[in-house]
Amino acid sequence: MKILVCVKRVPAPGAKINVTDDGMAVDAAHLGFTTSPHEECALEEAVQISERDGGEVTVLTLGPVEAEEQLRYAASVGAHNIILVPTDGSAWDPQRTATALTEAIQQAEEANGAPFDLIFMGNESADSGGFQVGVRVAHKLSRPIVNGIKGIEPGEGSVTAKRAIDGGFEVYEVPTPAVLGILEGINLPRYPTMKGRLASKKVEMNSAEIDAAAGGQGLVTLHRPPEQASNTEILGTDESAAVAIVDLLEEIGVLS
Repeated sequence: MKILVCVKRVPAPGAKINVTDDGMAVDAAHLGFTTSPHEECALEEAVQISERDGGEVTVLTLGPVEAEEQLRYAASVGAHNIILVPTDGSAWDPQRTATALTEAIQQAEEANGAPFDLIFMGNESADSGGFQVGVRVAHKLSRPIVNGIKGIEPGEGSVTAKRAIDGGFEVYEVPTPAVLGILEGINLPRYPTMKGRLASKKVEMNSAEIDAAAGGQGLVTLHRPPEQASNTEILGTDESAAVAIVDLLEEIGVLS
């Protein structure tokens, strides 16, 4: 089975995000970057399937040359092929991104001589959270897509995908080739081993030079929400704090 995973380079979750003075971009001067968490789980799921059932995993990303870091990381945990669609690092709208990814996927499939059986996307990216790119890519490829996936069982000519709902799961049987939007929590992504990191440096990185036209959506401005300050009360610095702690626990109903 051939699986393609689309990933995105995003600021590390939990980092303090600053905006440039003109309000048009994230100030990345002091940011660390990583793979978007939903897509990290998508990669792990693809690798697990290839290890269990055989096959090949290709990882594709659109971004600046620095995104090679995320592709090498993917190779260190089991991806067989890596592809970069290079950009100048500026933010692309969902329509432009989907067009470029679709063209890159079609190029890779033409080179392979067959379509990917499954294409995994993150349910949404950790930075923009637009929920659009995967659906747009699937539509352009004329393939079925189901989002919010937390369980996958590949079959012969089809895939069974589970989407969590209140009290259970919705179960879909989708003909392949298909696109699935993977939700964080479907698995626990592995950490790369030293052997994997060393091997990833030898994996050939392919480049798909694609310059898609901008879509109809445009960035107006970015702004940070107001910071919410919280007050910390020190109940004590020695054993005398015990009485204050008991009083507090009684006040919030933990003790009666």
